[in-house]
Amino acid sequence: MGWSYGGYMTMWTITQTQRFKAAVAGAGIANWQSYYGQNAIDQWMIPYFGASVYDDPAVYARSAPISFVKRVTTPTLIAVGERDGECPPPQSYELWHALRTLGVPTDLVVYAGEGHLFRDSAHKRDLLERAAAWFDRYLR
Repeated sequence: MGWSYGGYMTMWTITQTQRFKAAVAGAGIANWQSYYGQNAIDQWMIPYFGASVYDDPAVYARSAPISFVKRVTTPTLIAVGERDGECPPPQSYELWHALRTLGVPTDLVVYAGEGHLFRDSAHKRDLLERAAAWFDRYLR
């Protein structure tokens, strides 16, 4: 389970191993190529990847969970804030859509009005309850 970079690492991990029985990915990045044009914090990407996505799309694809999504067997709950500019909702939709299409148990929750960090205590509680129920369902 992870959020933000942890959400990305959760998405990445489920594409690299079948070791886990369940996962919860929050505000993650599924596709670095599409993320390049969607986020509000892209200044770090060229120094990190060494080029823009337009100059070297392959370097972005090598680190993108969506590039390896056909390997996923782990049931995955995905959550994101509706107004998240750092890890925009389309990233979560993209992974959720792929998992659903591939028959992997998945669910997507988009929290209305929330950004990258949740402010509404009811949403924070709901996310924790959903995560606990997800793990309870797949770990028992």
